[in-house]
Amino acid sequence: MFLADVVGTVVTPVQIPDLAGRAQLLVRPILPSGKPAGRVRVAIDSVGAGVGDRVVVLDEGGAGRQVLGLPKGAVKCVIVGVVDSVDAPGGSYDHSQGTGLVEERR
Repeated sequence: MFLADVVGTVVTPVQIPDLAGRAQLLVRPILPSGKPAGRVRVAIDSVGAGVGDRVVVLDEGGAGRQVLGLPKGAVKCVIVGVVDSVDAPGGSYDHSQGTGLVEERR
């Protein structure tokens, strides 16, 4: 699993039947400090996340298929939670502040 920021949406006119009607979002992995930590990926949304949200992404096909109830589905990354707050050494994130920024602690 990893933390990520939702940075965009994916629109596909043709989908495999298992993914029809499921939102696909672009997610950028981040460190707990909020700094980018990898390449942007496509993830299937299972929680109603949107652009600008910080999310928890499950990055393992077998577990993702279980979450979505698709035993033979073509699944890799699944968004499994929207983050309300993160409290980590060196900073914190609070979604309720609406800024989406990490604040450094002194």
